[in-house]
Amino acid sequence: MAELIAQEARALAAEAFVFGYPLVLMDVSRAAMLGTPGPWGGQPNAFHHVRAFPDASFTSVVSPNADTLYSTAWLDLTAGPVELGVPSSGGRYYLLPMLSGWTDVFASPGTRTTGDGPATFVITGPGWHGQLPAGLPEIKSPTSMVWLLGRTQTNGAADYAAVQRFQDGLTLRPPPGGPGTAGTGPGADPALPPPDQVAAMDAATFLGRLAALLVPNPAAAADEPELRRFAAIGLVPGSFQPPPSLASALDEGLQAGLAQLEALREHPPDQANGWAVSRNLGRYGTDYMKRAFVALAGLGANLPEDAVYPYTAVDSAGQRLTGAHRYRLRFGPGQLPPARAFWSLTMYNERQYFVANPLDRYAIGDRDPLVFGEDGSLDIWLQHETPGPERQANWLPAPAGPFSLILRIYWPGPEVIDGRWAPPEVSKLG
Repeated sequence: MAELIAQEARALAAEAFVFGYPLVLMDVSRAAMLGTPGPWGGQPNAFHHVRAFPDASFTSVVSPNADTLYSTAWLDLTAGPVELGVPSSGGRYYLLPMLSGWTDVFASPGTRTTGDGPATFVITGPGWHGQLPAGLPEIKSPTSMVWLLGRTQTNGAADYAAVQRFQDGLTLRPPPGGPGTAGTGPGADPALPPPDQVAAMDAATFLGRLAALLVPNPAAAADEPELRRFAAIGLVPGSFQPPPSLASALDEGLQAGLAQLEALREHPPDQANGWAVSRNLGRYGTDYMKRAFVALAGLGANLPEDAVYPYTAVDSAGQRLTGAHRYRLRFGPGQLPPARAFWSLTMYNERQYFVANPLDRYAIGDRDPLVFGEDGSLDIWLQHETPGPERQANWLPAPAGPFSLILRIYWPGPEVIDGRWAPPEVSKLG
């Protein structure tokens, strides 16, 4: 009977890890960023602007991009609403998606949804009841912790100054009481990337942190059956008190849950031509495995209407991509990614960070001086060593070891969202 109880505890701990991973990772990421002064951190309820594209030394967020300049803010709504002011973008594409503590995008002001003119919004937390300023629309957040992860189209370094002027016009007016208790405190090691911090947690640390976070960041009503099951291992909102005899079983369960997520890197869902083309990110419902995997692989994913991010780590034969070989990605005539804003292809190492290379080139796309074939086709060369001067314009440098690719399509056309268009296979050349 004791072994049966341990088996059940392991299984429940694995489920609880997958269920709670996004919320704990968000909290660790929040602590890491706010605890590090600079363009990604500082004070809560205030904008922090990235003024230039990140480079290969950046590890605060997995799967960063080199297409937009970020304007980020960690909102803490426990003390009251926060007022958001947006200037005119003058036709420039931007988006200000707001992620709940569970990583669902509950609002996305921007060019696509609210236009390019000036606007003001009031963001309120769960359970808030009060009087809104006259004429200002309310954006209701399901959690007290909110990550506002703004992105503004940036057409290379020459465009930085114009984007920075837009960034400077973004404002946040925090509640008079100041920040509250949406998060749980600092991370274990600010120098360690947040996913690694979470992976290093034992059951007592992870599940205890999850329990504390559940109070200001409640789970959705649809999650109640899952939460009731976790009570069997001592996990309830605000408290984690497991039976001492099950400590090792719970630790084993956490490792099993992490292994399930890591396995999805090699065999991601929603495959098309070797690419994982997820067209329903940002809204996860009760698909806890997808929600956790997206948090692990690319925390801060957008709604599909704003951007679709096909991902691959394999070639046309299903073999792992590695800098030990050379590859080509060919878009046939008329088959470029359908984007109403823009598209790009980004290179990552096996941990989903940028790859240092002699060109300082981390992405390539429609705003670069690409060389097309006479028939309108486009070849992108993916390899560690240079393909030669005649192909360098279309070269996306790879690391010496394993790598992965993300094809970002901003404001995608309907054929992307409904599946009529998919990226071509990555062909191995040698």
